[in-house]
Amino acid sequence: MANLITVARLMLLFVTIWLIYVGNVQVVTACIFVLLFIFLSDGLDGWVARRRNTTSDFGAVFDIASDRIVENALWVVFADLNLIPVWIPLLVLSRGFIVDGLRSLSYSEGKTAFGKNNMMRSPFTQWLTAGRFMRAVFGYAKALAFAFLCGLQAYEHHDASGTVLGSVYDVDAFRWIGWGLVYLAVVLTVIRALPVIFDAMALYGPDAQKHRRGAVNS
Repeated sequence: MANLITVARLMLLFVTIWLIYVGNVQVVTACIFVLLFIFLSDGLDGWVARRRNTTSDFGAVFDIASDRIVENALWVVFADLNLIPVWIPLLVLSRGFIVDGLRSLSYSEGKTAFGKNNMMRSPFTQWLTAGRFMRAVFGYAKALAFAFLCGLQAYEHHDASGTVLGSVYDVDAFRWIGWGLVYLAVVLTVIRALPVIFDAMALYGPDAQKHRRGAVNS
């Protein structure tokens, strides 16, 4: 059941992306709220899995992979619509490949991306990458950033004059806040990746491998 929810979120995402491209101002405006729903329902599959006692390693990895698809697809779409520079999706995609590749090393040792048994080596990196507060801040920043960009698409590429959307996006302060959320999401994407890279180097780098071989031979 939980995995079906994850699949349903992905299907809803791709339908929403299609509507952003082909819809009129009313349809694209409605997509703002659909995107918010997609992000706010992120934890629903995990909650269902725990309630039904059907948690699994596959479900956990599939959930993370689906989150990557949602995030990466939207960054690419909004770059394709000329709303953000192309370096943003390139940066986010590169970060995702590096972090997920390094985390795959920890999976082989029974560790997880989040939760108590993760690969983080200090309370600070634990808080930054796996803590509920920072995960929530990161999630809300992305959700609001994508909602802002979706509304901007409706505002700039359709006739939004005389609509509530037009009056909102005509306010400079609102646009500054929206762009602030976009770049906050990008900055957090990079900042939350750095501890994973450094801790992975400490755990699985050349020095760590030498130490392990020495411990085995002693």
